[in-house]
Amino acid sequence: MLITAVGLNHRTAPVAVRERLSFPEHFLKDALRRLADQDGVESCVIISTCNRTEIYAVLSAEEGLESVLGFLAARCETTVEAIKNYIYVYPFGEGVRHLFRVAAGLDSMVLGETQILGQVKQAYQFAQQVDTVNWLMNCAFQQALAVGKRVRTETGIDKNPVSISYAAVELARQTLGSLEGREVLIVGAGKMSALTVKHLLSNGVAGVIVSNRSYDRAVELARQFGGRAVRFDELYQWMEHADIVISCTAASHYVIRPDPMAVVQERRGGRQIFLIDIAVPRDVAPEVGQLPGVALYDIDSLQSVVDANLAERQRAAAAAERIIDGELREFLLAVGSRFVIPTVVALKKRGEEIKQKELWRALNRLGNLSDRERKVIGSMANSIVNQLLHEPVTRLKKLALTPEGHFYSDALQKLFALETETEADREPCPVTCGKGKRG
Repeated sequence: MLITAVGLNHRTAPVAVRERLSFPEHFLKDALRRLADQDGVESCVIISTCNRTEIYAVLSAEEGLESVLGFLAARCETTVEAIKNYIYVYPFGEGVRHLFRVAAGLDSMVLGETQILGQVKQAYQFAQQVDTVNWLMNCAFQQALAVGKRVRTETGIDKNPVSISYAAVELARQTLGSLEGREVLIVGAGKMSALTVKHLLSNGVAGVIVSNRSYDRAVELARQFGGRAVRFDELYQWMEHADIVISCTAASHYVIRPDPMAVVQERRGGRQIFLIDIAVPRDVAPEVGQLPGVALYDIDSLQSVVDANLAERQRAAAAAERIIDGELREFLLAVGSRFVIPTVVALKKRGEEIKQKELWRALNRLGNLSDRERKVIGSMANSIVNQLLHEPVTRLKKLALTPEGHFYSDALQKLFALETETEADREPCPVTCGKGKRG
């Protein structure tokens, strides 16, 4: 049996539902232990981020899925009926495919974003620490992490910015060559400004100055990122020292005007200043861009960059889907083979047990027989069992080379009530081992 994915994300549930079904980091280990104790749950991993809560579980019985749904319902103190419209279920191979797509950033709000790969890795490590992963879950998550890295390496899906704030920073970086050591002035203290500051700091700017009509909000934003807040009436004074100005206020009129900006440039000695206006309505008067040494970009300039980059990411996503198809096929083949071998061994063992039992009964009933007669009867019994098992064993081995191999193996185990060996659970992953380290 393969992994089943059960969860909800930004597409299926509003934030009010997602937050009720989230699992904070300090609560996650206890949640994993309780989930693993549920009926029909053999192994489990919980991925919980601001945009998704997903349970990946190896379910051994029909009630396993009911247990997982009940666990989620209990988390938000409601019924399964109340949350079922927000929940998706991906059984068997589709569950693994979904995991691969999540790790590759194909199921994220921002296509190709990189943070999710680290979140998948962390979720897997939490489950390892509390011992809720078996060999099958290990295989799936090890390969998912390898797939996520491969997609980013081979397709470059995360190379082109697709948010306005990130595009603004990337445009500044590309124009100036590097942001290290640069002084940046942020005009406005809203959400977009905060995102922009995050991107700036990750690119090594020397310092961030925040100016806002509400000085308290400027102080709050500056404190979050170790920057400096300045009063709004000192804006032009501080622009004399900045290399980059990024403006995003809610003002209904121009905040940065040509005449004061001309004075700023005169005092700067004509040194170039880079202005990015991501506000709507615009914060910077268009005439400012005509001043010597001023490079001005508005949101339309950035949107064209974002649109072009999104198109690039979508092309990369198509290539990523092909990579995932191949990786999923490889995973299912390897897992199918691993399921088949113990089944074949158990089936032959069952055939041998039946043969020996019936042969002993027959020979006892026949009484005195010569050695030759006993050998003939024994040979006939061997031949019957071997011929009877030859076709199903041969076909099962061939089916192991298809993605559906595990289904046939599972069916055979149920039909013949076979008990397979459990030592395989302690063996290395057949997908990721024997091929060199895969990340």
